[in-house]
Amino acid sequence: MLPLFRASALLVASLLPAAIYGQNKAIWKSVEFAIVKIDDQAPKSWNMYHTDKRGVLLLRMWKRYLLIDLSAQQVFDIDPRTVTAQTDSVAWSTADKPAEDLDISEWKERNVGSVDRVRFRLPNNGPMVELQLPLRPDGKSLY
Repeated sequence: MLPLFRASALLVASLLPAAIYGQNKAIWKSVEFAIVKIDDQAPKSWNMYHTDKRGVLLLRMWKRYLLIDLSAQQVFDIDPRTVTAQTDSVAWSTADKPAEDLDISEWKERNVGSVDRVRFRLPNNGPMVELQLPLRPDGKSLY
């Protein structure tokens, strides 16, 4: 009876990742060496993630997730229940992206040497978000 239980437990454990990631959730890896500021101060809890697609970032501030499309200058508020946190990455599907982007203002992007600085204001005269993203030696974005 015990070997049968172990075999069924192994089968369930092997199918669990497929069930979690079977929803075509992409793995978003942590961005190295980025800086995030909210109204010129570092948030107490944050992390930023990227995929293979350049110019699209997922920013976690506290329990809120923002999808940031740098090329389109759009920001989307992501439902945190659709994001699966892992040790140093998250799983999230772009199919869960909301239809409407946030009404951000004051979008400014500037190359300041070894980093690309992006600033925008959240809706309803909300806080100013600043991202500093490292650049490659040739001046192009890493992410």
